[in-house]
Amino acid sequence: MIKLPPALQRFQTPFVLLLLMTIANQIGFSAWTTILNNFAEHEAGFNGADIGLLQSIREIPGFLAFTAIFVLLLLREQVFALLALVLLAIGVMATGMFPTLGGLLITTFIMSTGFHYFETMNQSLQLQWLPRATAPRQIGQILAAGSVGQLIVFGLIILFWQVFGWSYALMLGLFGGATLVLVALMTVGFPQFREDVPQIKKIVLRKRYWLYYALVFLGGARRQIFVVFAAWMMVEKFGYTVENISYLFIINVVFNMYVAPRVGAMIIRYGERAALSFEYLGLVIIFTSYAFVTDPNVAAALYVIDNAFFALAIAQKTYLQKIADPQDMAPTSSVAFTINHIIAVVMPASFGLIWLFDPAFVFLTGAALSLCSLVLAQLVPRDPDAGNEVRLPWRPAPAPAQ
Repeated sequence: MIKLPPALQRFQTPFVLLLLMTIANQIGFSAWTTILNNFAEHEAGFNGADIGLLQSIREIPGFLAFTAIFVLLLLREQVFALLALVLLAIGVMATGMFPTLGGLLITTFIMSTGFHYFETMNQSLQLQWLPRATAPRQIGQILAAGSVGQLIVFGLIILFWQVFGWSYALMLGLFGGATLVLVALMTVGFPQFREDVPQIKKIVLRKRYWLYYALVFLGGARRQIFVVFAAWMMVEKFGYTVENISYLFIINVVFNMYVAPRVGAMIIRYGERAALSFEYLGLVIIFTSYAFVTDPNVAAALYVIDNAFFALAIAQKTYLQKIADPQDMAPTSSVAFTINHIIAVVMPASFGLIWLFDPAFVFLTGAALSLCSLVLAQLVPRDPDAGNEVRLPWRPAPAPAQ
């Protein structure tokens, strides 16, 4: 680790490291997400079925995220998170070099492995390093920091595409390289932070976490419909170009920079159940609207609002933080990512085939999944804690602490 001047040493904290890791992740992943659909359609000749297959391959590492707990037998979580970012960067850099179905499947798998391992470690470290009293607000600030990284990426893509006429491959190489540089700076600029409670190094599935698992499962299914098909709709149905998508993402980012920290404050004030209920009710409306939208401007507005609702997923994280044993954070985060991706592995490919015949059905399925989540969210207690994980009408509320 580089010894910094005393004035800068106060920034060598776990919270600042989480901010920077999130920015690095977003620089690589956002560039890939923004460029991919246009690259796949214009240079690799993809159709809806091809993009569905690609996205299914992308989700396989998410399904295998439980294997992260075995890697932790060899590596500390902080080191593992940084190495995952390196893998993500390599996948992003290689994507533009292989404009074929086979090439994109391989590079996507590499990028996705890094992304999903990083996200698993990132959630675990957030829940361990951030105090329960302030975690919702700080996680919101971390999301806002990620939005800053996205904003930089989208602005530069517009500049490089419109002004300098850069190729897809050159832009992907630049942003993947920038991620690697940030990882190098974090590696030498921060000490190895210790977790207060040693984590269990095996797969953990606890019956009392069942509601969290169910919410994560349904959230993964509906997320695929947004990530894969809402974005594809903007390109295929409404003819959005790479710069159009970048402008749309910039609006998303600016909106999220304002919303995410306030979502954290809202969760602290009103609780996880209220935040989750608001999210799922809004998603029912949004997905139903996706099914019938015909105006590109209305579709863009729905896309921005839909993206903003992801900030409310902070409530899922803090619900786990409140009900789980401290030593369960890493194994439960790993298992949760696998649960989140159980249906994600098959949904993009199968729904990609359905898309060819009835795109509306894809989005109405998203509305149905969101409705199921809304019903389950009513079982989240107002003040969840260990021993008070689920609110059941026939079970008396726990007595208040003396």
